[in-house]
Amino acid sequence: MSSILIKDVKKAFGEVVVLSSFNAELSDGEFVTLLGPSGCGKTTMLRMLAGFEKPTEGEIYIGDREVSSTKNFVPPEQRDIGMVFQSYAVWPHMTVFENVAYPLKMKKMHKQEIKTLVEEVLETVHLSQYAQRIPSQLSGGQQQRVALARALVAKPQLLLLDEPLSNLDAKLRDSMRFEIKDIQKQLGITVVYVTHDQMEAMTMSDRVIVINKGIIQQIGPPTEIYRHPANQFVADFVGKINFLEAVSKDKVLTLKKSGQQLPYEGPLEGDVVVGIRPENLRFVSIKGDFTGTLFSKFYLGDVNDCRIDLGGEQIRVIAEPSSFDTCKVGDTYQLRVEEFTVFEDSGDDSHTKILT
Repeated sequence: MSSILIKDVKKAFGEVVVLSSFNAELSDGEFVTLLGPSGCGKTTMLRMLAGFEKPTEGEIYIGDREVSSTKNFVPPEQRDIGMVFQSYAVWPHMTVFENVAYPLKMKKMHKQEIKTLVEEVLETVHLSQYAQRIPSQLSGGQQQRVALARALVAKPQLLLLDEPLSNLDAKLRDSMRFEIKDIQKQLGITVVYVTHDQMEAMTMSDRVIVINKGIIQQIGPPTEIYRHPANQFVADFVGKINFLEAVSKDKVLTLKKSGQQLPYEGPLEGDVVVGIRPENLRFVSIKGDFTGTLFSKFYLGDVNDCRIDLGGEQIRVIAEPSSFDTCKVGDTYQLRVEEFTVFEDSGDDSHTKILT
């Protein structure tokens, strides 16, 4: 296990800045996800941790050892890390055992020690019975577990995973999330995981680092990221949300388009944006916060996904599935707002202004 310290790291390719002023500290045994859209710099950060890229500025420490800076650079093979890529990258002509044993053979370890370590890690990833099979005889999920076993077999201080589940189908991806998390807990290893899938980040992470355009937007536990987003970008990227333009005055939020109002005890005044998650809106039989007309509804099995017209703007409501049979398009309904976030109106579409 190992802690990680990233201090003022910047990465530029020529004049193109990919990462700017990246600062983070990861604890021993922590599972941290770098989350953001394609091209935001998350994989570049992972590659710098691995030693495949050098930072333009700043320092990286693994444990108490400086591994990257403008003056010092430790190559990947000396960093004591394991890495799993998006592609499985398993050798097609080798058996599962041979694939997993390969990095140990490169270290010229004794055959009996290799056998012991490989059997141990195959047991951990539930592949013992497939040791003599070749990759073409395995499913996608099994091949990904081979890649994971190969990364873990040398007992690295740090495990890096670069979108390892993106090539799997949705159901298998869902089960593999929990398998990887269970293995991480069992081994107590520090993990840095890269993904653009907010569901993976929410279900697997101890903390999430949200990145956009090379800049950290927010660092925190999944519940904090989801319930208290630092800005509109984070709120929009992690989960579903309605954004409503409003004016804040005298502890009241007045929606600009419909004129409907919400009580507000927060500090922001003037033009603001109100963020309301669809699941935080409830149909009620008494007077609610909003009044609107049901514009459409979609039965998704576990929820009733509705659009409500407030009078000039629509909002999305995620309701109980049983409400699908009772609510009618065209009817007027009362809505209670259970939780919302107010953002300072940035006046543009960047959604990246950090609130203090």
